[in-house]
Amino acid sequence: MPDSQKQVYEDNKLAKRLRRQVGEAISDFEMIGDGDKVMVCLSGGKDSYAMLDVLLSLQQHAPVDFELVAVNLDQKHPGFPAHVLPEYLASRAVPFRVIEQDTYSVVKRVIPEGKTMCGLCARMRRGILYRVASEIGATRIALGHHRDDILETFFLNLFHGGRLKAMPPKLVSDDGHHVVIRPLAYCREKDLENYAALKAFPIIPCNLCGSQDKLQRQVVKGMLRQWDKQTPGRLETMFAALQRISPSHLLDPAQFDFRGLEASGSASPDGDKAFDADVFADQLVQLAETR
Repeated sequence: MPDSQKQVYEDNKLAKRLRRQVGEAISDFEMIGDGDKVMVCLSGGKDSYAMLDVLLSLQQHAPVDFELVAVNLDQKHPGFPAHVLPEYLASRAVPFRVIEQDTYSVVKRVIPEGKTMCGLCARMRRGILYRVASEIGATRIALGHHRDDILETFFLNLFHGGRLKAMPPKLVSDDGHHVVIRPLAYCREKDLENYAALKAFPIIPCNLCGSQDKLQRQVVKGMLRQWDKQTPGRLETMFAALQRISPSHLLDPAQFDFRGLEASGSASPDGDKAFDADVFADQLVQLAETR
């Protein structure tokens, strides 16, 4: 096969894989239903562009009828190219709304130089997006977090928060009024990077938090990428493990009734088999391969 034809084949395979993975995530977690109005949060980064692009494709063939509206929060970062997203969205005939709110000045004023800005910035951004979702009547808020973001969050909570917790693909918002979804939950970051290059999305870098290269998330990201390089398949196995929880083999009495546990005289699926290397590995590999 000539190189050009091979590249076209690989590009088509990538696009199909992302559409399949997003479709599976939507189906597995019932993210979008008939009549939903999905507010697609578009930052100008590769992930949110890919999310919008794939959702637009699925919208044409989905068994349910749903509406998409793109929303961008212009946080008044210095040098932010305000024309880029409106021009792109107009070229795609996507309904959109740009919200202008100077959170940048607030963060720079409140957070000391050299300290992490993400927490305050995220809280303010989240509150604004919830308000806008109510204003436009959105029934779903779609965020562009992917599989690697979920794994990074798991390890951040494990290392620094002392909790087994990640990013759920679907949740109710802090204020209790909105359903937040992550359609890219099954998608690999490197696939999204390649897709962004293929589609030539007009990427807008984040000059606020993106420039903080010593964030713990960046440290964890580097660790995961090193693992993936040294041991291919490890990230797939870890992600599969997040979908196969055994509360009876952890230590949280709020999640499993250890106090009430007594011998029943019959075999139990939650018995003392903590780790069976052959079965464990085979099952996780099979699950990972389906993704």
